[in-house]
Amino acid sequence: MDITIHQTFLPADDPEASLAFYRDILGFEVRNDVGGGAMRWITVGPAGRPGTSVVLHPPAADPGITDDERRTILEMMAKGTYASVILATADLDGAFERMKAGGAEVIQEPTEQPWGIRDCAFRDPAGNMVRVNQVAI
Repeated sequence: MDITIHQTFLPADDPEASLAFYRDILGFEVRNDVGGGAMRWITVGPAGRPGTSVVLHPPAADPGITDDERRTILEMMAKGTYASVILATADLDGAFERMKAGGAEVIQEPTEQPWGIRDCAFRDPAGNMVRVNQVAI
């Protein structure tokens, strides 16, 4: 079986700030941008890798979510505990410095983890945890 990750979704409560983070700091290309205002879906992904995308979407926009669930989602986003993504790079130190210089909120500097990976962590403008693993690409 040949299965890959094609898209993943991350909530974005400020589309412009999220776009600036993923496009300008991470260097992702914009693949789609639909809707407007707070109801905007922006698809971004690593340049030259059209098979993998992140869709930045309005949090709790699903009409099946209750008001209590919507409140919980927004509270968890504010705490930075709702969503996360793990990215990979061959140059962790360079990626860390670029993200830090771009003003991203640093959660953890590059660190050798006990489980054998070297990584760092940031929060995006919506509070999502963005971890970056060092891997041979």
